[in-house]
Amino acid sequence: MVGTALVFAGTLVVAVAAASALSAGVFVGLFCVGAGMGLAEIAINIEGADVERLTEKPLLPALHGCFSLGTLCGALLSMMLAHLGLSVVVHLTLISLLCAPAAVWACLQVPHGVGRENAMSTSDDPEKAEDRAAVWPDRKLIMIGLIVLALAMAEGSATDWLPLLMVDGHGFDPASSALIYAGFAGAMTVGRFCGNYVLHRVSREAVIRGSALFGATGLALVIFSESPTLAAFAVVLWGLGASLGFPVGISAAGDSERHGARRVAAVATLGYLAFLVGPPSLGFLGEAYGLRSAMLVVMVLVACVFVLAPAVRSERKARRGAERV
Repeated sequence: MVGTALVFAGTLVVAVAAASALSAGVFVGLFCVGAGMGLAEIAINIEGADVERLTEKPLLPALHGCFSLGTLCGALLSMMLAHLGLSVVVHLTLISLLCAPAAVWACLQVPHGVGRENAMSTSDDPEKAEDRAAVWPDRKLIMIGLIVLALAMAEGSATDWLPLLMVDGHGFDPASSALIYAGFAGAMTVGRFCGNYVLHRVSREAVIRGSALFGATGLALVIFSESPTLAAFAVVLWGLGASLGFPVGISAAGDSERHGARRVAAVATLGYLAFLVGPPSLGFLGEAYGLRSAMLVVMVLVACVFVLAPAVRSERKARRGAERV
């Protein structure tokens, strides 16, 4: 609830500050939006992973699919409002006023006390400090964190730089580049909503390897292709490749019954670190070498995910297999 309030309050602050040309106000508003998103999404991921562990059914891809659907709707709405000539101030104010009531209603539907039981049960544990220290030295968790970091960076780099990359690197006009980004967001949405179906039929490891292949191939075509049309269609591969890394990584981190919440929080934090640090770093590289060359960093990281994929194997399935033997 706190995270949701910060997001919409921050959005309104950005709108008011932008109208008044107050750069410090815009900074504060964006900081509130980022902090609110981080708080809300980590909480949602922890609860989603817990429900997934208890039901033993894939859930997180669909939850992340709702996020991608919101991104897609936001991109399309932004295009429409820009076409109508409405200012950014009006745009942000409308979004806050329309979406805030729905978000508050959704928060109120969550049963009181959800998420508190595990925290209370561990608060008096004499091994609490030792347990907390034992989370990150886990080699498997570090590998999962690297997978999430790489594929989150693939998503974040597209969110921040794809339209400009298409304009500067392939000669598209701004309207067409916005449409191409909508295609990326659409591919992310489709990939995540299909994720539950796919994970019922193939292993997490296979899904992550496929994500690495799709993502690296899409990025390679965008970087090296001299055909603007091919580069535009390659964005779909990029989006499909980036779609399932975060939710599958969170699922794998949440396998542990004892440390599930801490492991999910740790991996999610790495993912949000990629969103925070990755795009600005690419901006500096892009200024020096061009955006197409800067994206080589993302392509290499995504390709490395193929090697790290065994880290997401299901511990529950392994335990059940051992029990049968």
